[in-house]
Amino acid sequence: MVHRKTFVREERIRDEGTGNGGPSIVVEGPLSPEALQELAMHPELTAFRPPEAQHAALVAIAGLPEGRVIVARDGRTIVGYVTFHHPDPLERWAEARDPRILELGGIEVAPPYRRNGIAKRLLRVAFQAPEMEDYLVYSTEYYWHWDLRGTGLDVWDYGRLMERLMGTVGLERMATDDPDIAAHPANALMVRIGRNVPWETVVAFDRLRFRRPMF
Repeated sequence: MVHRKTFVREERIRDEGTGNGGPSIVVEGPLSPEALQELAMHPELTAFRPPEAQHAALVAIAGLPEGRVIVARDGRTIVGYVTFHHPDPLERWAEARDPRILELGGIEVAPPYRRNGIAKRLLRVAFQAPEMEDYLVYSTEYYWHWDLRGTGLDVWDYGRLMERLMGTVGLERMATDDPDIAAHPANALMVRIGRNVPWETVVAFDRLRFRRPMF
């Protein structure tokens, strides 16, 4: 399978929380490793790993044949990002070995830039690329990755927030007996099936969702 990467760019994104007085943010991608090397990470992008390590991870993902990194940047500083790549080989979702299955690996916005609609715009730009209709995209939402302290939300409110966010681009909650998802009722598996995804990919993914006979 040839993984196309159509570049999409939205310029001058205004801060929705303050009307016309907010910063202008560029949202664009997927970016190449070289383009990402020219950018710096905001120091408060720490949800998954320290900023320097996360920057290296973004560069590595962008270099994968299927890897996609969309960023929101303020000047030359990355203030938010969303990534897509094939499932981790150690996870059940990789067992189908289907190139059409992509994981939405992570989405993060630096705290000073939140509540401005940037996360929604990152997803919107990501799914504007026509080739995203060729993929089954899934996201595993785990409460231990959520910034409960920074937002002041409990796991239920944060879970509903993530479900609404993913729903803006068509991801829907699906049942699974995956033990990591089942570890807490606030965790969720979210899935979007592109219009061009063949039925055999959907069937293969459904078989991975359930392992226990009772399901």
